[in-house]
Amino acid sequence: MTKSQNITWHPGDVTREDRERMFGHRGTTLWFTGLSGSGKSTVARKVEWLLAERGLHVYTLDGDNIRYGLCKDLGFSPADRTENIRRIGEVCKLFTDAGTLTLAAFVSPYRADRDAVRSLLAPGDFCEVYVAADLAVCESRDPKGLYKKARAGAIGEFTGISAPYEEPEHPELTLHTDQENVEASAARVVRYLEERGIVRS
Repeated sequence: MTKSQNITWHPGDVTREDRERMFGHRGTTLWFTGLSGSGKSTVARKVEWLLAERGLHVYTLDGDNIRYGLCKDLGFSPADRTENIRRIGEVCKLFTDAGTLTLAAFVSPYRADRDAVRSLLAPGDFCEVYVAADLAVCESRDPKGLYKKARAGAIGEFTGISAPYEEPEHPELTLHTDQENVEASAARVVRYLEERGIVRS
């Protein structure tokens, strides 16, 4: 529900095309989704580094970091998860318009929420990257100790344990991070961007 009234969108004098010409690449959102511990943030950070080394305008939006500020008022109920992703989607839309290669790393367990973000962006501006790893592998990694807490009942509504994860049905890219290392996964993402003309090879 929209509560804001009497507002008008104000386009800037610098267009998206102007920014693309200045930066030498298109603004795009790469949406990394997968279970906790699958490697979403790790791969996104590696991709960010590879692109930044080439002088490209790139930024990673990380799930935990967003909850420190923009979404600090939200928990992990289904409704709060949906609102969390809605807000992030709006940020991605702005970043993409600003010409940024935006790497969004979020569990985002519900297909409808991810599809809603896709619908916010123009065709070709959203790439769903499924960071696929078996639950047992993610749980064995458990970098933040969250699975252990979830198994002990200390964390409720934890994705993969006490809350569902809906796998993408038609992602643009799937990374099997339980079968390949971070460098290989990141290289595949960069290659995807090159093949689609989003960045220059």
